[in-house]
Amino acid sequence: MATPTGLDYVKKLAPYIPGKPVDDVARELHLDPSTIVKLASNENPRGPSPKVLAAIAAAAAEITRYPDGYGYHLKDALCTRLRVERAQLVLGNGSNDILELASMAYLKPGDSAVYAQHAFAVYPLATQARGATGIEVPARELGHDLAAMRAAIRPDTRVVFVANPNNPTGTWSRPAEVEAFIDAVPRDVLVVLDEAYHEYLEPAERADSVAWVARYPHLFLSRTFSKAYGLAALRIGYGIGSTDVADMLNRVRQPFNVNALAQAAAVAALADTAYVDESRARNREGLVQLYAGLQKLGVPYVPSHGNFVLAKVGDAARVDQALLREGVIVRPVAGYGLPEWLRVSVGLPEENERLLATLGQILGR
Repeated sequence: MATPTGLDYVKKLAPYIPGKPVDDVARELHLDPSTIVKLASNENPRGPSPKVLAAIAAAAAEITRYPDGYGYHLKDALCTRLRVERAQLVLGNGSNDILELASMAYLKPGDSAVYAQHAFAVYPLATQARGATGIEVPARELGHDLAAMRAAIRPDTRVVFVANPNNPTGTWSRPAEVEAFIDAVPRDVLVVLDEAYHEYLEPAERADSVAWVARYPHLFLSRTFSKAYGLAALRIGYGIGSTDVADMLNRVRQPFNVNALAQAAAVAALADTAYVDESRARNREGLVQLYAGLQKLGVPYVPSHGNFVLAKVGDAARVDQALLREGVIVRPVAGYGLPEWLRVSVGLPEENERLLATLGQILGR
């Protein structure tokens, strides 16, 4: 019996593989879920803010109703915080959705998009899903080579993806370098600046990228509540751009793409600045703990500007499986062209110590 064949460029897509959930590892390896440590998905290990939990509980009374498709209250809170207009904002089902919307609005077969080697896997996936051609620019010291990325732009290029900080390497480009790059990109090319880990940067490291939007109408920022704000399970992100760019993305956005509980949680999370500040401080402590432990084990690593560390362990596939058998979940990154490396999320102090002790046993150190 004949079946629909589907599009050739969709058939060629390799689906995104998320970090393994605790329940899957427990079931597959017959482990007690309570003994498993998950350091695979760059989640905030602290648990949610009490203010967020209260907001979710209050919003739950209305779950029989459709969410606000315009996100009025959340956009109002973002406008107050960021000093932008409502028409400049796009809400998404996580920042992943924002990246997909940008590709939907600006890419078609015959176009191209530029992104860096070792950058977030969604960039090539979103590009290929539109039938466009991806141009991967070789990394420089595992980070973005912005000069080479500018040189790679072709007449058919419509989007450039830049991650700052970058996942999975943790590398970071200085604000002046990023702004110079944006200024050099032709104005008919959309620069998508992915700032998923922006809140983990120290204040002195942060670019005033929202102010750049007024100067560069071809710039679009993507941010998320999944990381420092601790709302990964609710899937909510947002984008900031010129009113023209935001209008384009809102035209292809699903009508109710952000659920009501997520919107209420995000409003409360924005107001709870102490939670985010504490998350950044504890993350910095966790990075120091992981650095010291990896140095003691003789394991090379990349200094990180996110909430994770990229560590070079040699036969990463073997080490990953050995860690899983001991109930420690990390993220192999061979799919990013880094077969000798594992990405380790910053956990609670005792989780970090568990990882380091188990890794030491596996490596025989």
